[in-house]
Amino acid sequence: MKEEAIKKIVNDPNFITLTRERSKFGWILTAAMLVVYFAFILVIAFNPSLFGTPLSEGAVTTLGIPVGVGVIIFAFVITGIYVKRANSEFDDLTKKIKSKAKES
Repeated sequence: MKEEAIKKIVNDPNFITLTRERSKFGWILTAAMLVVYFAFILVIAFNPSLFGTPLSEGAVTTLGIPVGVGVIIFAFVITGIYVKRANSEFDDLTKKIKSKAKES
């Protein structure tokens, strides 16, 4: 790609918006996942008996199992949220950038 075309793309307001929004959104989701994961790990480290509590009287399954599954499900959900936004808003901006680049 020519230097001229690269400069045009980098200076495109849509490109600037795309990179800023995608980065900000990615960091927000990353922070959310880290908070959930490290909260889970910290409970295991400092209060392991909490997750060792049976779900009901005489039950074999403890509270840690559904909470652990919840952490995994949370990861899938935030991945889905990112994909949904990437396939709509971010893809629209990418198409605009590509069409402007082809015009020149």
